[in-house]
Amino acid sequence: MATNKKIYIVDDHPLMRKGLAMTIEKEIGFELCGQADSAEKALGEIMDLKPDAAVFDISLPGMNGIELIKNVLHQMPNLKILVVSRHDENLYAERALRAGAKGYLMKLEASETLVSALHQILNGGVYLSDKIGAKMIMKMTSGNPSKSDNPLDLLSDRELEVFELTGKGLSTKEIGKKLHISVKTVESHRANIKEKMHLSTANELMRHAVRWVEESAS
Repeated sequence: MATNKKIYIVDDHPLMRKGLAMTIEKEIGFELCGQADSAEKALGEIMDLKPDAAVFDISLPGMNGIELIKNVLHQMPNLKILVVSRHDENLYAERALRAGAKGYLMKLEASETLVSALHQILNGGVYLSDKIGAKMIMKMTSGNPSKSDNPLDLLSDRELEVFELTGKGLSTKEIGKKLHISVKTVESHRANIKEKMHLSTANELMRHAVRWVEESAS
């Protein structure tokens, strides 16, 4: 008799976590073995519980989901990780896969898609939406996939989150609260973004961020 596949969830939103848990528990052959609201809590538990697959959010208090992927895979290289995030896949899917995730799913997707994505990565595949899959194949076949003319690729994962939230109109204080970091840290990230993108003022940064968010959504 086949044993159930153990799944672990990391998401800091209680309702979202509950929804993911219910979907996983309803699926025959899946077993929810644990859940956490932070990367720090998840790291220890995942090592103890040894799940077959894990579902990670990107925006977490403290260490973010991309960093968590790298840390977990350093210790458990065979763990299959699916990122389920509110962040636009245009912005983060490639980063998540580069970090070692096997799939990327938007939180707005239906529960059947979550189950299908988990089955796909557990069977050795990769899960991406058709749109992102096609985009990444085009990038790989058009020359050097690691070389990019996009200055945003120079930003760290946390800097990209700050840039995205700036483009969505959040204040420094609001960004700090959302990402569970201090106002001073947000300002430091913004200074680094301006330097990497050769922007002189806060207004320039805001304009670029707003335009980028709008273009990504279109």
